[in-house]
Amino acid sequence: MFAVIKTGGKQYRVVANQVVRVEKIIGNAGDVVEFNDILMAGQEDNAIIGAPVVRDALVTAEIIEQARARKVIAFKKRRRQNSKRTRGHRQEVTTLRILEILTGGLKPKKAVAKSIKEEAAVLKATTQETKSAASVKKAAKKSAPQKQAAVASNSKED
Repeated sequence: MFAVIKTGGKQYRVVANQVVRVEKIIGNAGDVVEFNDILMAGQEDNAIIGAPVVRDALVTAEIIEQARARKVIAFKKRRRQNSKRTRGHRQEVTTLRILEILTGGLKPKKAVAKSIKEEAAVLKATTQETKSAASVKKAAKKSAPQKQAAVASNSKED
């Protein structure tokens, strides 16, 4: 059985026990995550195509490691200007082992920590709480003590 899952803005065709590298997913090594965005699932000769996703389909995967991909070099050169610039970028990736592909509303055998959407919602809620807490803790402005006006004396002695 195979499935086409969508994660990190990309689509992956996966089968059970396959190891796949995807864009970073929140979690530690050994955690089990589930994917609910299943675009297609089934056997080679009998596949179910979602509109846009397959109902009651679920893919569970175990996080093997969190790593960074190979460096991608971005080199820019402006001819005849004696100008060039080199930049490198390493994308964070997660290595997954696909455990199960379930259709028809079946439940996973291994306990799933949290689904990706739930983790994202929790992360978003915690960042909003910290922002609101930071805005509440603004210090009151202290005003400088008022200086007393100097007494002007226009006394001239003759």
